Order: sequence, then structure tokens, then C-alpha cells
Amino acid sequence: MMEQVTHWLEKDPDPHTREELQHLIDEKNYDELEDRFSKRLEFGTAGLRGKVGCGPNRMNRLVIQETAAGLGHYLIDEVENACLRGVVVGYDGRPDSKQFAHDTASVLTSLGLKVYLTHKVAATPIVAFGVGHFNAAAAVVVTASHNPPEYNGFKVYWENGAQIIPPHDSGIAAEIDLAANRPIPLLSLDDAHKNGLLVWLEDDYYQTYRQTMNNNPLLTNHTSPDSVGIAYTAMHGVGAQMAETLLQDAGFNKVYSVKEQREPDGTFPTVNFPNPEEAGAMDMVVALAQANNADLACANDPDADRFAVSVRTPDGEYQMLTGDQVGALFGEYLLSKTEGSKQLVGNTIVSSTLLSKIAKAHGATYYQTLTGFKWLTNIAMQLQSDDKQFLFAYEEALGYTVGNKVWDKDGLSAIVAFAQLTAELKSQGKTIWDQLEAIYRQHGMHFNVQHSSKLDPKDPPVGDKLRANPPTMIAGRKVEIVEDLKTLVKTYSDGKTESIDLPASDVLIYHLSGDARVIVRPSGTEPKLKCYYEVVEPFAPEDSFSESIEKAELSIDMLISEHQSSL
Repeated sequence: MMEQVTHWLEKDPDPHTREELQHLIDEKNYDELEDRFSKRLEFGTAGLRGKVGCGPNRMNRLVIQETAAGLGHYLIDEVENACLRGVVVGYDGRPDSKQFAHDTASVLTSLGLKVYLTHKVAATPIVAFGVGHFNAAAAVVVTASHNPPEYNGFKVYWENGAQIIPPHDSGIAAEIDLAANRPIPLLSLDDAHKNGLLVWLEDDYYQTYRQTMNNNPLLTNHTSPDSVGIAYTAMHGVGAQMAETLLQDAGFNKVYSVKEQREPDGTFPTVNFPNPEEAGAMDMVVALAQANNADLACANDPDADRFAVSVRTPDGEYQMLTGDQVGALFGEYLLSKTEGSKQLVGNTIVSSTLLSKIAKAHGATYYQTLTGFKWLTNIAMQLQSDDKQFLFAYEEALGYTVGNKVWDKDGLSAIVAFAQLTAELKSQGKTIWDQLEAIYRQHGMHFNVQHSSKLDPKDPPVGDKLRANPPTMIAGRKVEIVEDLKTLVKTYSDGKTESIDLPASDVLIYHLSGDARVIVRPSGTEPKLKCYYEVVEPFAPEDSFSESIEKAELSIDMLISEHQSSL
């Protein structure tokens, strides 16, 4: 191993990580060296993501340069006119992101690929938008999204504008392995620019995204925007300027931004974890909403591809909506604005079944994919046609895309759409809670909860255990259908089987009596079991909203408790 360490030390272009590595050598910290050098940071369908530091199992300049070289060679081999079409490159506000993006551009241009490089930080959806805008071969965003400050990432978009899916992930990974054993070609950005290989994306590019969103027919509902107050936080990320501008363009003039969290700061000084789903992350924006009696307290995550919202309740408090609740509200709203029979909407297998029922009520086509936005958008492109246009998709982890201007989740357009939905309801004397109640009364009270539990790494896989002894009852409910995404077989309680048209994945889905559902999915990265629960309770005419929620909570608590104890 020490030979590999010494070789790395010779190649590393960054004095900071060289110093870090030399310190580990001097201290004879072999456990840490083993962790850094025993394997390479794995390139997958989300690209790369990991802690920043020295060695091949960390994010650093050498890993970025090798990754960019592998990506460049793969694009040249796989995409027609890749060099001429080029690659869009952007980055978030983390400390190393600009340097990593510049290294990426330096390597790609040295291989003859044209690069469109943002001149400053950019939200992930603004970079993804560039693939379609320039007809580029690919895009790269240097971002760790909502991960802790010690992380960074390298996210890749394919020529269709969506995140990469197989076989491109493994194809790129193979090229990275080859590149890691060859000298890395580099071209200075000045020389690349002089040779016409580097195009700086100045403010006019950001304005193009802005105008495209303003012209998106799904974002042109300007019903009484001045009646709605919105508190907003960028969560120390890169979303503030564009989010505030788009809201202003749409007529929302009562927008209050959390100034302490407005500017990009990759150390995230005011939040323990820069993810709006985490407890406490929304505290400052909710306090600002309360101070201004705003209707909504909204957040983007640090790269602004996700959107979170807390809504003022009748008693003046604020309650955060789940991703499934926002997804249902968007589904009902957008389908009511369009001709349902010509629309295509979708969500993931672990998201609520409520969207499928909303789609059916509007005569729209519904589709379902594996978890991950890469699947939602790639499958949408395969399914859409001249008479079935993609409208909307979401995943329960606060990711939404409205329309087809960005083929990935976009927290900037989502905040505008949600504000417009809120304003229209307010003009009718209704609230978000009134609208949710109406949806639940029509389709049933849908309640969804995720539960994670640690596993002993020595234990046999839970999935294998469940396949060997398939349950026939869960929490007193009959198992009516089992979908096994590993074998891609759907089995009914009467023994009848059907094939499943999804990529294989180690997931078991149990459809229970009374429309309940349990999904069991082992984590791919750590010894954890993730379970997703859904109950659908009838909403009795005499029940209030709060009474119906209480019944659903009781029902799901019982389901979780009994299912977990059976595992």
C-alpha cells in the first residue's frame, strides 16, 4: 500500500491534500491510510460523492481530474459530435467546488471537448438546463447538495438533460479506472478560452434560464400574488438570487429572505445539517415567517434542486408539509390547469399512491419508477409522445419537476409553482390545508412514514430471509400482492404471477388489505434497512380533518410497530 501512497503523493496537484497525506504518513496512521487507499471512491448513477481529503477514496483535485478524464474519453466514444457539442460545467458554494469545476474544465478542454463553464456559483437546475439549451453532450455539477460540509460531489447529466443511468455509469467508471493509470492532460483555462474551447457562462446565461421559467406556461398563473407573504431561505446555498428574482417576476412582492443564510457558505454556520428535512434546519425561516405573518416558510437546499415548505396553520403556527403532500397538491393543481387526458405524471415506488388516484380522476397517464430522479425523468422521456406530454413528477424526498424545461428536480421553479397555487387558493378564500382536506376527502386519507433501522452486518440479508418465508399477514392485514423487484415478479395471494417492467433492485413491496402498503429496501451504502409505510383510511363525512389524521396516525403506528417486531 505504501508504494501506492508514495505514487499518489507524487501526482497530487494540491499542496493541501499533499500536506494532509504526508502528515498521515509521518504519524504512521495506517488505519486512516488504509481507509483512504484500500479502494476508490465509487462512481455510480449519482456520479461521485464523498468526504473531501487526500487519497483515491476521497474527493480531491486528483480524483476530480481522473474522473473528468474518464468522462471525457467516454463522451468522445459514445456521443456523436461530443467535442463540438461540449459539456456544461457549474458548481455550488462549497469551499473546493470552484477549483474542482475549473479542474474539470481544464481536463475536458485538453481532450478537445468544448466546455461551457459558469462564471460563478450556479444552482444545479440552472446547470442541468444548459444541456438542452446548448444541445450539449453532457453536464457536470460540482455539488454535494444537502450533505454535511465535509462532503463534495461530481454529478453527471447525459445528452438528454437527465442524470445518467446504466449503462453509462459503469461505462464512465471503467474509463476513470483507465485514466487513473495514465498521465492526466491539462489545458489552462486561459489557453482553452483563446482556442475557442472554453465559453464562460456570464449573467446572460442565468437570465436565459430566468426567461425560460417566466415563459413556462405552467408558471403563468398570476392570480393575486401580492396577497401572499413568503419567508425564504437558501440555507447557505446558491438559490437565493434566482428564487427571489423568479418570485418577484411572478408578482410576489412580499418575500422575506433569511439574511444570515442568504449567501453561499459551504461551512453552513447556522445549521447542523443543511437539509430542510432535518430537525431544526427550517427554524430561522419559520421564525422569519412568524415575524411577518407570512403564509409560507420556504427553503431550497444548498444546490437549490429541492424545495421544502412550512405552511401557516389556522392557529398561527407553521407545519412542514411532507414531500408526498406537496406532490399531491402539485398533481391536483397542475392537472386542473391542463387537459388531463394528454398529460403524463409520475412518482417513485416509495412515494405515495395518492398521485396515481389523482391522475386517474383527471384522465391522465400515471407512471412509477425506482427511487431517484434519474429514473423519473429518463422514463418520462421514453413514455411521452405527441399526444401524451410530460407534465410533472416528484419523489417524496422533496424533489419536484414542473414541465420539461429542466429534466431533473428543480427547487426554483417549484417554489414559484407552489406560491402561485397558494395565491389562487387564497383568492378563493381557501388555504393549503383546505385543499389538502378536499383531496383526502375525495381519495382517502393517505399517510406515509419512512422508518430506518440498523442491521448487524453479520446477519444474513433481510430480503433473502423474507423471500425464504414470505409473510401472508402483516399487522393483521392480509398480504394481497407481493412485488419482488429483485426477481421482477408480482405474485398475487391466489398464486397468479405477472412480470414487472422495472430495472432489478433489492426491494420487496407488500400490498395489504385496506389499501395499506409496506416496502422493504436494504440500504446500498450502509447496514440499514429502510421501510416505507402507507395507510389509506376512509375520510368519513362527519370526521374533521384533525380527527381523520389522528385515525391514520394510529393506524400507521400500529402497522410500523407490528411489522418492525416481526423482522
